[in-house]
Amino acid sequence: MRKSGVASPATPFALFVAASPIHDPATLAPLVESYGAPLAAMGAVPFTGDGRRPDAPLVVFVVTGGTEARVLESLDPASLEPVIVVAHPGHNSLPASLEVLARVQQLGGRGAVHYLSGPGDEDGLARLADRIHAVAVRRALHASRIGLVGEPSDWLVASRPNPGTVRAVWGPHVVPIPLDALLAEPGAAERASGAALARDFRAGAAAVAEPAEADLAASGGVLAVLKRLVKSERLDALTVRCFDLVTKRHRTGCLALAQLNDEGVIAGCEGDLVTTVAMLWLHRMLGAIPWMANPSRVDRARGTLLLAHCTIARGLVGSYRLRSHFESGLGVGVQGEMPTGSVTLVRLGGVRMERLRAIEGDLLRNTDHADLCRTQVEVEIGTEAIDAMLADPLGNHVVLVPGRHAAALRRWHEFVIA
Repeated sequence: MRKSGVASPATPFALFVAASPIHDPATLAPLVESYGAPLAAMGAVPFTGDGRRPDAPLVVFVVTGGTEARVLESLDPASLEPVIVVAHPGHNSLPASLEVLARVQQLGGRGAVHYLSGPGDEDGLARLADRIHAVAVRRALHASRIGLVGEPSDWLVASRPNPGTVRAVWGPHVVPIPLDALLAEPGAAERASGAALARDFRAGAAAVAEPAEADLAASGGVLAVLKRLVKSERLDALTVRCFDLVTKRHRTGCLALAQLNDEGVIAGCEGDLVTTVAMLWLHRMLGAIPWMANPSRVDRARGTLLLAHCTIARGLVGSYRLRSHFESGLGVGVQGEMPTGSVTLVRLGGVRMERLRAIEGDLLRNTDHADLCRTQVEVEIGTEAIDAMLADPLGNHVVLVPGRHAAALRRWHEFVIA
């Protein structure tokens, strides 16, 4: 299986140190230096608070009281970027920090006071690094562009957010792209690129079942078209009204979407913006390759949920077979075999996409039911989670990533979105 682990490099951040001129600088210098060393090791870059927006997440270290007004001058609550205020045990740092954050919240901003009991507070520094990473992910989302190729599929009646809502709540800019851009016949260069992708998929497949060579080449050509759109529209992610490609051109986007996800361009199916935002978030948050799937069956007694879809990134599977697209019997679908082990399932929802459901479970086995999409996995999530999903559904598709991440995802969501 190709590597799809979680990236955890240090996140650079801007550090604004706030101290009152009433205090003797010589007295404060050892304190500032003692805290400055571990913060520098975490990636701190000094910031003067001169009114400009820093290029990295901003952390304000409140060294003393009497700095509240100066700290507020260094912030921009209107940016909606969460404010990270670091307090320590002395010099009225904590009360000043609380006053600052209270005013930020009155102005419509959000954030947190992060208390360090000392320079060697390893748990506190780890929690601070988690907060900084959260802001960095928020910045990355706000800098992202998602291409919506065609309208969301007609059946996604609860998953059709306004692009303005996506921008306001989660950050990405939605770029509408006419479906004709995908339905157009590929040029000679794109056909050649498609043939190369088809050969690569065929060479790595454990078997090729229904698809003919022409199906493989046509499906491969979709990748070249989508890559052209990614480049011209400067996209970080996209989602495609893919069933029109099947019904109108008798070809599928399954190979193309699988390959794009492997290459770090998040690609969702069916024009589902909600799920594509979740996929992009998980990729930015965890560095993991996400898989979008339908919840297809439940076994309440065993506490299991069966997920299925006709495409999956090769980086998530140990082996795969090339099949036809399930519903239509046309084109090419991917039947992947995922490794067993711990996973996290994620679904966003609500009128403003403000709700999060994150469920940890264990992938027990791959299945091969003839009446479901090609890649199928059974995940044990427990009866309580199944009951919650059935009684209070947030929509159809869910996103799966390897590992147990529910607590970290909920912390981020509470800090940035909720």
